Amino acid sequence: MLLLGIAREMVFNAARERLMAPSEPEAPPALYPGTTVEPAQLRRLIDEGFSYLSRGQREEVFESLHASLMDPKNAGVRASMIEYFAERAMAMRAAQERLAGLSGSEKSRLAAEFREQTAELSREETEQLAELLRRQVLPVPRDLNDMLLTQLAR
Repeated sequence: MLLLGIAREMVFNAARERLMAPSEPEAPPALYPGTTVEPAQLRRLIDEGFSYLSRGQREEVFESLHASLMDPKNAGVRASMIEYFAERAMAMRAAQERLAGLSGSEKSRLAAEFREQTAELSREETEQLAELLRRQVLPVPRDLNDMLLTQLAR
């Protein structure tokens, strides 16, 4: 269920980002206004929490978060946004570590459960999930990613 939730969130975020016009990148500030957090700290959180993403994908995450944090409309919630993101990044890292530590049989059992849970998805949702697995953007080890993709193909 965690993987499905993450996948749906990623599909939603990707669609939302496509609707937004790309803006000119600006130099990151020394600190985000009203906080003691530096952009370099966010980059480190992204690199550590989302290591399964490619370098370019992690840069996209940073740019999106940075733009949101620099938006004057978000001044009042900037600190809570950073706190929420940091919690999510640490949770993602912990989940990746737990999944990487699973035995082969545990991964097989997880893949079988995944197949059962995805059986009710529409064809479009299944294709979107398969695309995420092909692009390897879900926070799972490569071998488990391949097992999940195989389960969707059945």
